Amino acid sequence: MVSKVTGGILVQVKTLYIPEESNPDGNYFFFAYTVTIQNLCEDPVQLLSRHWVIMDDKGRVEEVRGPGVVGKQPHISPNQSFEYTSFCPLKTQTGSMQGSYEMTRNSKTFHAEIPEFQLIKPGSLGLLH
Repeated sequence: MVSKVTGGILVQVKTLYIPEESNPDGNYFFFAYTVTIQNLCEDPVQLLSRHWVIMDDKGRVEEVRGPGVVGKQPHISPNQSFEYTSFCPLKTQTGSMQGSYEMTRNSKTFHAEIPEFQLIKPGSLGLLH
């Protein structure tokens, strides 16, 4: 698990390789990631949008931007958290993701960083650099 605090928002990420959804012979590797976003501040926040940078082990980069997460723009009260699980297919058996959430607190927007995390098929060699 990786974690990072930015602007009073703790973002934690856990990953899992999903072999039953993958097809290694077809260069298709399916990963799940679970994100917990915790509000460490005294004021409520709302997640407005996401920005992901996804890289596979061949150096291919894909950026994904959009409103909310899993169809929601959650409000997170002080000392509360929001957790969701999403998925990322890759054409290689390892890769990485990182990014940010656009958040709002007291009518001001800010970005909470999503720390870089690895997507690794068990038994694959090496890590991304």
